[in-house]
Amino acid sequence: MIKLNCDLGEGYGNWQLVDEALVMPYIDMANVACGFHAGDPLTVHRTVQLAKAHGVQIGAHPSYPDLVGFGRRSMACPPEEVTAMVLYQAGALQGLCAAEGTQLAYIKPHGALYHDMMGKEEVYRAILESVRKMELDIPVMLMATPEREKFETIASEYSVPLLFEAFADRRYRPDGTLTPRSETGAVLQDAEAVVEQVKNIAAGHVVASDGGRYPLQADTICVHGDNPHAVAVIKEVRKALKSRRDDLEAGDRL
Repeated sequence: MIKLNCDLGEGYGNWQLVDEALVMPYIDMANVACGFHAGDPLTVHRTVQLAKAHGVQIGAHPSYPDLVGFGRRSMACPPEEVTAMVLYQAGALQGLCAAEGTQLAYIKPHGALYHDMMGKEEVYRAILESVRKMELDIPVMLMATPEREKFETIASEYSVPLLFEAFADRRYRPDGTLTPRSETGAVLQDAEAVVEQVKNIAAGHVVASDGGRYPLQADTICVHGDNPHAVAVIKEVRKALKSRRDDLEAGDRL
């Protein structure tokens, strides 16, 4: 069954984006900021504690060192620097997890680093190398696209498993990529539109910006936690996924 993931731990000091205690009961996986785009040590520690209390898997959400730009600006970093920055951030989160008697379950790059991973093989390989060096046998989460096999082939060279995700609240383009945030309508704000997209993804397809329906196979669905209606939207998405699961189970019993 498709799992629900959410970007969390993205507050900083007195500035917090969402009440994470309200979010945690409705998600399966928390992508936790590691300090480079958001997340001070106390904020991140509290997120880890909440995730453990609710049985939510904890994933590292490393980014370029771009606190001012929230990690959404690409940086020209050589591969060895990308590997080191992912190791640095994931290692810090792993330490906080160990302190709470839990563990890091996966790595999902954030923002521009995520998109560079999808579009630049040297960045993707640098991230896989960081995971291999950690020796934790944890997967990298990346975007579900028609090029899934290409990413799987490269990951097999590093013996790193993968998780493929789709986005509940982002508009897709016909080629399977996300509509850039700079374009109007790139982010779905209406809860009904988000839930409809989740239902489509759970059924194995997505309706793109041209109105066409395209196949999309995902292991997990992401709902962003940095919008003012995040909690309400996440509750509705959880209901939609539960309804889909119940329908499938009912069909199996027939």
